Amino acid sequence: MTVETIIKSDIEIAQEASIQPIVEIAKNLDIEMEELEPYGHYKAKLSLNILDRLKTKQDGKVILVTAINPTPAGEGKSTVTVGLGQAFNQIGKKAIVALREPSLGPTMGIKGGAAGGGYSQVIPMEDINLHFTGDLHAITTANNALAALIDNHIQQGNELQIDTRKIVWKRCVDLNDRALRKVVIGLGGPLQGVPREDGFDITVASEIMAVFCLASDIEDLKVRLSRIVVAYDVTNKPVTVKDLGVEGALTLLLKDAIKPNLVQTLEHTPAIIHGGPFANIAHGCNSVIATKMAAKLGDYVITESGFGADLGAEKFLNIKARLADIQPEAVVIVATIRALKMHGGVAKDQLKAENVEALAQGMENLQKHIETVQAFGLPFVVAINRFVTDSEQEIAYLQEWCETRGYDVALTEVWGKGGKGGAELAEKVIQAIEAGENKYAPLYNLDLPLADKIRTIAQKVYGADDVEFMPQARKQMVQFEAEGWGNLPICMAKTQYSLSDDATKLGRPTGFKITVRELKPSIGAGFIVALTGSVLTMPGLPKKPAALNMDVNEEGKAVGLF
Repeated sequence: MTVETIIKSDIEIAQEASIQPIVEIAKNLDIEMEELEPYGHYKAKLSLNILDRLKTKQDGKVILVTAINPTPAGEGKSTVTVGLGQAFNQIGKKAIVALREPSLGPTMGIKGGAAGGGYSQVIPMEDINLHFTGDLHAITTANNALAALIDNHIQQGNELQIDTRKIVWKRCVDLNDRALRKVVIGLGGPLQGVPREDGFDITVASEIMAVFCLASDIEDLKVRLSRIVVAYDVTNKPVTVKDLGVEGALTLLLKDAIKPNLVQTLEHTPAIIHGGPFANIAHGCNSVIATKMAAKLGDYVITESGFGADLGAEKFLNIKARLADIQPEAVVIVATIRALKMHGGVAKDQLKAENVEALAQGMENLQKHIETVQAFGLPFVVAINRFVTDSEQEIAYLQEWCETRGYDVALTEVWGKGGKGGAELAEKVIQAIEAGENKYAPLYNLDLPLADKIRTIAQKVYGADDVEFMPQARKQMVQFEAEGWGNLPICMAKTQYSLSDDATKLGRPTGFKITVRELKPSIGAGFIVALTGSVLTMPGLPKKPAALNMDVNEEGKAVGLF
């Protein structure tokens, strides 16, 4: 790793990169020009007609990248995903990266961007991290249009007899804004609407985002939108978008956004970036359309799911892959020595010091995520995402720990070396796939009661002793099953920092229960959300948000996105 690599920021590397016209990237994928809708020179929308044209073509192999529980030390899951895609092409395989779109909330809040890092980034990273092609704005607009139509329906006579105390649809904005979690609207007299309590979610937690990402085509999108439950009437009967008659208008607002976005990595590997649900609140995977299109255009698809295997991977394998009939071939579990040492009790400001003993203590977190992937019957490779502060002794310990247990492991240096730094990982992933030991199956049957499905996830994935259902959650389970929603999969909303629902319990906690305080019906998306612990659907900004470091220079180039 060179001194130059260490000094340069991600954005400096990205801005100095050679970038190809998006038309050239599309040609290499055998995309026809009428199927490409350029947004400037370096990004484009892809027509859904590609899926029709290639419907008989054999699908490429889908590889899922997940990680241990995240810490402030960083894991680099997106960086490894991008680097692995580049590595596949380095060894002569036709691979496509499939990622989620970054949310402005984390971008302006803590993370400062989500386009990979170092020499494993998707570009143009400034566009991708900011407004990109406007997809998240379209989703925000559709969400808030629905909210406005609900309140207008009530103002204009309330034909559906909506109980204004039981409106479950919230407004949204794609920013971290804790002041909007609970608000009162309609103040100022009869002309201003009916006063009621309301609130905002972050856009990536909106059910419209989940619907958008799980829809198979534009007709399916409309059907899913029509099923969204927005409120309950005075007899406690669900009121849906179909009852309001506005599914067509919402689909119209999303007609361009539903087309996946094509960009490239620093090494010109194609990248399809589309949709961006959070994994601690929603299902945490890029769109079904994007993943399936990538599988038709490439021989290998390298995709990721949010946070650790307890969240994004569990939801990819229990929700997305099942609903979309996607057959995952292998899983990459990203781990860093820094994060494992934090799970072993080391403070963030002490991570540069060698500490094999703390690393050994933190391995229990990695072990649990490995067991989760094994429970789904999938082959896997552990990727050690190397940082410059990692000592040779620490690296040797982690490699030996994996090897003595029979776990495939690869030292990965894609941040500093790009695709070449992931060649060993790519080879081992291919070997794992070709070994033919894939017995993938979801962890639970859909016909189980809601409580049993939640308990299965809590016990098999989190390692909990049991689940404690609060009175509201118990009442909702009875109601939801009576409505015919009991056969839907579960989307757990839980802190990303711990296997438990307590963010302070690092490593592999034991002797705990998961507390489910409330359930939310996401009938359009096709799952039931279980809110655990104190998880929030609208984050707040930290004391010193990343936005404080952001600027634009005299040439109009972004500064401080990293």
